[in-house]
Amino acid sequence: MELEDAIRGRRTHKAYGADPVDRATLEELLELARWAPNHNLTNPWRFRVLGPGARARLKQAAGPEAAAKLDRAPTLIAVSVAQTGEDPVRDEEDLLAGGVAAYIVLLAAHGRGLAGYWRTPAVLRTDAGRAALGVPDGEHVIGLLHLGPPRQEREPPDRAPTGAVVSFLD
Repeated sequence: MELEDAIRGRRTHKAYGADPVDRATLEELLELARWAPNHNLTNPWRFRVLGPGARARLKQAAGPEAAAKLDRAPTLIAVSVAQTGEDPVRDEEDLLAGGVAAYIVLLAAHGRGLAGYWRTPAVLRTDAGRAALGVPDGEHVIGLLHLGPPRQEREPPDRAPTGAVVSFLD
């Protein structure tokens, strides 16, 4: 798949087939994420691939109403960013680098024919949710990536024209 086609063709999916993403593919996706740009090569991203026990703990922490959404995709990856709290500029740069790394996972998954969805469920901002995933103090959880085989086709949404979001400055 050409890079520009991958960028324009990737969609958020909320319906997946039942087969989880195999470990070798997950390792390939996460290896690619390591190539996200990050200031001073801090490598701030942390990925936690949820197995059945971790998913059950997170569902328990989420509560019955929110837990159902955690079963949408067969594979879940929690993404967090290690932050020192000592330098707000570095922490911001690391947070943004973690976001790029997460997007690389989604884009590379799409390039392999997989569907993806980046969620920021409230449970990830709770002590119980963090404990369910073993997230220590000093890590900022930025999302939960849902991955799996697509069960639907998604049309591209309308986008703002380039002129509406770009300025060329003298």
